[in-house]
Amino acid sequence: MVRATASAALLGVLVAAAAYVAIGPASQQQVRRAPADAVAGRATETESWPICGAMDAMAAGADWAQLDPDFVAGKKALAAGDWAGAIAALTPAALRDARNAEPQYHLGYAYRRARQFEAAFRHYEQALTLNPRHRGAHAHMGEAFLAIGQPARAEEHLAALERICLIPCEEHDGLKAAIAAYKARRLAGGS
Repeated sequence: MVRATASAALLGVLVAAAAYVAIGPASQQQVRRAPADAVAGRATETESWPICGAMDAMAAGADWAQLDPDFVAGKKALAAGDWAGAIAALTPAALRDARNAEPQYHLGYAYRRARQFEAAFRHYEQALTLNPRHRGAHAHMGEAFLAIGQPARAEEHLAALERICLIPCEEHDGLKAAIAAYKARRLAGGS
């Protein structure tokens, strides 16, 4: 019985190897060509997207548009500045995909922009629990701490971004600039 199973497994491996050799090089050439063609077509489309992804308009036909329709609707509402609409659309998406940091992060962003900081912090915390290296959640949570007058907490998230971003990243640079602007306003006596 063991010998028959081992023989069947070996035969399966040999057939798979023969099939790979027969069709592998042709399909590999197609794979090599496809990304170059796809990259050329998508380069201008994706260059206009910010890393945050929450503030710019959506590109028609984006690959991620096949995702949860509530998540897509929430992202479109964020791009339009419709914070209440984004919250309404993203909430069911976050409930359906409870292990994904993205809906939580975008909900945090929508609540922050709606100036509902308690809910914003709750969703940013959930995003960071699910993905402690989520650059956008760290950056926007830091900005939320600045908005409520807690620059030391914002600097904690800047330090986290310094550990996460091994090369320069927009989230780190943006939060660093926001902290500097906050401190400059405080020194000048502004709010």
